[in-house]
Amino acid sequence: MSAAQEERFTRKKHDADFPRQAVDFCLEEAGITTKDIDRVVFYDKPWIKFERLLETYLTYAPIGIKSFFQAMPVWIKEKLWTRDLLMEKLDYDGTVLFPEHHESHAASAFFPSPFREAAILTTDGVGEWATTTFGVGRGNDIELLFEINFPHSLGLLYSAFTYYTGFKVNSGEYKVMGLAPYGEPKYVDLIYDNIIDLKEDGSFKLDMSYFNYCAGLTMTSEKFHDLFGAPPRTGETEITQREMDLARSVQDVTEEATLRMGRYIKKTTGQSKLCLAGGVALNCVANGKLLREKIFDDIWIQPAAGDAGGALGAALFAWHKVEGKPREVDDKNDLQFGSLLGPVYDNEKISSYLEKAKIPHRKFENIDGLAGEVAKHLADEKVIGWFYGRMEFGPRALGARSIIGDARSPKMQSIMNLKIKFRESFRPFAPSVLRDKVANYFEIDSDSPYMLLVAPVKENRRVAMTDDQRKLFGIEKLNVSRSDVPAITHVDYSARVQTVDEKRNPAYYKLIQKFEELTGSPVIINTSFNVRGEPIVCRPEEAYKCFMRTEMDYLVLGDYLLDKKEQVTLAGDTDWREEFELD
Repeated sequence: MSAAQEERFTRKKHDADFPRQAVDFCLEEAGITTKDIDRVVFYDKPWIKFERLLETYLTYAPIGIKSFFQAMPVWIKEKLWTRDLLMEKLDYDGTVLFPEHHESHAASAFFPSPFREAAILTTDGVGEWATTTFGVGRGNDIELLFEINFPHSLGLLYSAFTYYTGFKVNSGEYKVMGLAPYGEPKYVDLIYDNIIDLKEDGSFKLDMSYFNYCAGLTMTSEKFHDLFGAPPRTGETEITQREMDLARSVQDVTEEATLRMGRYIKKTTGQSKLCLAGGVALNCVANGKLLREKIFDDIWIQPAAGDAGGALGAALFAWHKVEGKPREVDDKNDLQFGSLLGPVYDNEKISSYLEKAKIPHRKFENIDGLAGEVAKHLADEKVIGWFYGRMEFGPRALGARSIIGDARSPKMQSIMNLKIKFRESFRPFAPSVLRDKVANYFEIDSDSPYMLLVAPVKENRRVAMTDDQRKLFGIEKLNVSRSDVPAITHVDYSARVQTVDEKRNPAYYKLIQKFEELTGSPVIINTSFNVRGEPIVCRPEEAYKCFMRTEMDYLVLGDYLLDKKEQVTLAGDTDWREEFELD
């Protein structure tokens, strides 16, 4: 299986153009051309989505005329003719299938999961009409039983608060999630009393007078701003306690909605396992709460839960449901292959690049030697760029394109946020921990290979706060060490856990194992190999450029180790800000 997002190749974050390079990679990896393809599958139905747009604009007319005229050209020129576009761009004259958007999400959730049968929940902004669905998957079949339709959307509710707190919609939602623990749930009752009618079964309706996304160019209306007493925060201005409280409030509402849906799905389907996909399934705090509530015996979340994963789901929908191909599962091991589905650059390619560019480096003959050396540098509080094996598919770095550090270091979070990632200081980092040691550090003892579950740090790992520290508010809480792995412990004693096992990623497992042998700790920091505003690195050249334009100390490229002290300044390198457009 192969999968990759176009942004990784073009270096344009959220690149929406035709995925030419991603397609070429997948074809090359399979050793085929488009002439060998039986079916091309697109992840939603453009004509039904267009119908929804027209009906929505007509409902709100004449309001929204500006938005209408902005949206129509791209639909009339391109999106309505997706079939023709695919056939032309791919030089393909075969069958093109269009499953519904949430069918694609459901397929991406269930078919790669380890489960023979399970309930399925998909939640996002909006597909064609559906914003939330649930159903059941059995064998090579899925059936959706219930849906909530646009404009009522949990994903768009969260995006509205993302917009209102000054972050970018469709990319800043995880910042709201990271900001939430700094706040208090002061606005929860206000949200329930005015904005969302959340039923006990998890169904909901939004009061649309508070929103502007149906026909306008913004997410929230003046009525929304009046309710919360101020206009939206302007991006890059100071984040105040108010934004933290708003983030906490919408996070609490989202968690409660997720739990209620989970309980109702369990009661309705009788299934003991649950699969999740859709953009809201990337809310790992809600996922962790759902797991800890033990509504289901086990849950599995598609690593590329957003629309990128919809492409994978569409292909699996055609393979299993349309073609009737069976699944071979054992209720234990998933079929996502660690989500390491992208390009790999072998030592020959890396060596050729290093030699051609005359980059100083050291070659290791095996992973044991390399991992042992890198473990020593980690223990010395050095920051390492780790570029090894196949690139991850999905938004998380999982130990192939990662920046890593010592989780025991009290200064590492600040160093990596400000000197490596060039991003907001409040943003937490995730731990990578050996699977068989996870229960020694966190309140979880299950697989979490895709960094999609948040769990509390164990009580015996925590550091008691002083009376003065308990009085701190907001961002003042940031610099308080809360555990013996402070760099990955968030202000509410939580962590977004990635478990690492030898089967999925043997090289990364070996590295953490060597670090444990040296330090006694099986936990390291893992954050994505990029700076703020750019996609995760794909090729060795991008890894080296990022390494040189940040304060990383060492870079691993396959079996090669580069020391920053031995490098020369990149030719023509003046200000990294000119290269990376920071948002």
